[in-house]
Parts: sequence; C-alpha cells; structure tokens
Amino acid sequence: LSLFRLNGLLVAEGDRMAEALGLTSARWKVIGVVALAHSGVTVPGIARALGQSRQAVQRITDVMEKDGLLSYEDNPEHKRSVLVCLTEAGQDVYTALRAVQDPWAIDSTDDVPGDELETGLQLVRRLIYKFDR
Repeated sequence: LSLFRLNGLLVAEGDRMAEALGLTSARWKVIGVVALAHSGVTVPGIARALGQSRQAVQRITDVMEKDGLLSYEDNPEHKRSVLVCLTEAGQDVYTALRAVQDPWAIDSTDDVPGDELETGLQLVRRLIYKFDR
C-alpha cells in the first residue's frame, strides 16, 4: 500500500509541475523516455520502459505528434515500427520540465542520505527486473 500511495503522490506532483506546460504526467513520462533515448525509440520500447500497454502509449504519442511535440521517423531496424523522436518544440518542453523537476527532486530529498536513496533505487530496480520477467 505504501508503494501505491507513493506512486499516487508522485503522479499528482508530476501533474502539478507539468500543468503549466499543458501536459500531464503521462505525457511527461513519454517525453522523458524519448528524450533519454537520444536517437528515437519505438512505441513498444516506450511501453516497455514505462510498464504500460503499447496501445496506451500509441494513443499518447499520436496526440503528442499532433501537438507538434513528437515526430514519427522511419526506423532502419524495423519497417513497421517507426521511431518516436522529439521535435524542437518537444525538446523545449522537456528542457522546461527538467528546469522544474530537478530543483523539486533535490529539495524533496535533501534530508535523505545519498546511500539510502541509492539502496532504495537498487531495490526498486531489482523488483522491476524480478516482476518483469
């Protein structure tokens, strides 16, 4: 229950931070995955990274493409699975989101020792690996 509560609080904070840019935390997560991929990522790749269904991610990317934040590019590795890339406007939004999120994250964890944060992250990653198989 604690993890569900934490997730709900993080989603609410994400929605609050992204609202000024006309986004939801769901769209923010997609932008984040695409930005960190650097050279595009497929919709199934985004879905895997977020633990979401491909169909749900496809709906979000389609809207974001219409909004000019994402573009679909040919994928040299796979003819039917295009790459999702940030447009210049999408990169600007991602940069603006980071400008809000980074100070919030630092502020929110400044009283937590770094080794505790690292241990928590390792545990979360281990559980993701275990349940994702």
